[in-house]
Amino acid sequence: MGWKTGKKHRIEIWYVKRNRKYYVISEIGASAHWVRNISHNPNISLSVNGLNFVGLARIVNPMKETRLAAEVSELMNVKYKWDQGLIVELRPLDFDERQLRS
Repeated sequence: MGWKTGKKHRIEIWYVKRNRKYYVISEIGASAHWVRNISHNPNISLSVNGLNFVGLARIVNPMKETRLAAEVSELMNVKYKWDQGLIVELRPLDFDERQLRS
């Protein structure tokens, strides 16, 4: 949801999957509206191949998570021949985790 308006904000974006998590890249970095939204509220909903999830989003810190950033970049490069920008992790929550967060 938009951090200023509270309205849902839908984007379509390239992704890769690794260890039950999805990764996307913001080409324009932290200034992208959707990145600013998750910076204020990490709760997300996402749809992948007809499956709908609720989950949490977070920005991957490439300085502290060098291995993860390198693996995601490689997956993106193999799949799309592109890997430049700010990496964001999307983690679907299991039913039990959703109950704990409410």
